[in-house]
Amino acid sequence: MKTAQHGGVLLKLVAWMIALVLVALPVVGVLNGWFAVDRWPVRYLQVEAEYNHVSAEQIRAAAGGHLGTGFFALKLEEVRAAVAALPWVQSVEARKRWPDTLELHVRERQPFARWGDKRLIDRDGALFNVPGGDAIQGLPQLDGPDDELAQVVDFYTNTQHALAGSGLILSGASLNERGSWKLTLAGGAEIMLGHEQVDARVQRFLAVLPRLSADHGSGFQRADLRYSNGFSILWASAPATLPATPPAAPSALGKPAEKPAGDEAHT
Repeated sequence: MKTAQHGGVLLKLVAWMIALVLVALPVVGVLNGWFAVDRWPVRYLQVEAEYNHVSAEQIRAAAGGHLGTGFFALKLEEVRAAVAALPWVQSVEARKRWPDTLELHVRERQPFARWGDKRLIDRDGALFNVPGGDAIQGLPQLDGPDDELAQVVDFYTNTQHALAGSGLILSGASLNERGSWKLTLAGGAEIMLGHEQVDARVQRFLAVLPRLSADHGSGFQRADLRYSNGFSILWASAPATLPATPPAAPSALGKPAEKPAGDEAHT
């Protein structure tokens, strides 16, 4: 009697399991694209993007392979990965809109500056490399060790503000492996700063430059600020060396103080 009852319970359990499988199988099949793909295909692609460096054709080509997939079977992570692999794409948001539309929001990288010979820095401070990036005009040139990227960007930005109103247009900044800074101006002039008290040296130079420039008909080619209390300038017309402060005696004219020990030239 107990065996018969036990067998009946087992049969009922098996029947319930079969019923659950029969109910769940169509749902799982639709969600995974096993069948009913033609019934709810994704037919339309809607894209929101800047289209500065990435074209609509590139985005459609990257995402197009996913069109025609069943609405429930379409995997958004795969779409994101395909579009994000395009050069200049920084981020991708993807979502499905019932019954047949795939929506994409594509954010492009915005170049801020060059870094070294080939790479670019975007406006979020990240390095990236794209075909044709070296042909972009009007970007400042920044250089330095990769682990000092944030410091170089901050220094460039702060120095750009410091030069505002001086007539000097900053086009680049670099930090060498010894920690010595160099600025490059529009037109190619260079300012050597060294690695000590660089902000103070810039301010001292800017305070004296108008008086010195009034005596010369052309701008300077190179300014070396790596002195304890002065700097030297090579003018475009003829070289000259002047102290930043009045000399102690007439014989001191043209002989700036010695460079601090260890403040090597930038190479």
